[in-house]
Amino acid sequence: MKWMQLPLGPLQTNAYLLINSKRECLVIDPGSEGEALIQYIEEKGWTPLAVLLTHAHFDHIGAVDSVRDHWKVPVYLHKKEKNWLMDPSLNGSQFFQLGAITAKPADHLIQEEGKLIISDFTLDVLFTPGHSPGSVSFYHEESKVVFAGDALFAGSIGRTDLPGGDHNRLIKSIHDKLLVLPEETTVLSGHGMTTTIEREMDSNPFLNGF
Repeated sequence: MKWMQLPLGPLQTNAYLLINSKRECLVIDPGSEGEALIQYIEEKGWTPLAVLLTHAHFDHIGAVDSVRDHWKVPVYLHKKEKNWLMDPSLNGSQFFQLGAITAKPADHLIQEEGKLIISDFTLDVLFTPGHSPGSVSFYHEESKVVFAGDALFAGSIGRTDLPGGDHNRLIKSIHDKLLVLPEETTVLSGHGMTTTIEREMDSNPFLNGF
């Protein structure tokens, strides 16, 4: 399988595509520019099977309905953020000068950690709250990548000053759920460059001591 990183929207939020040999794909965090994203996927000849959300902040959900409605696919989101897609005060869009950003409710609410199997895709759902109360990371062992949303960045960690943020909980999530992954795992973050678990263990100033 292969993956693609697509920075979208004014905040350059990273959407990701995970593609299998049958040219099926999962769309992770389609944050904005729905028409451009749809055009890109169609030009590549890929068929989306689902939209997976690491969390429901406004910059990760702006193209959710465009993708969902175009291909008639389900959206997955953790149950702790089930109301966030519809509420600008929860998803944070009301605090920024971008207008209210909303989407229809998720089709599947993630209840707990475990395996998520969609066609040939098998991902481990890791509960990684702190940046937001329902943040999850999706670990794809076969590709040696983890889609970490805004929990962990190259040289940094997610902000915790938006609704439901908790710095101590975020640090614990990173320590307990992400840093225990194989050190060669590529971290695919919600913003910025890719990194690895090993690199962040060695040099991330927010994780000093881990």
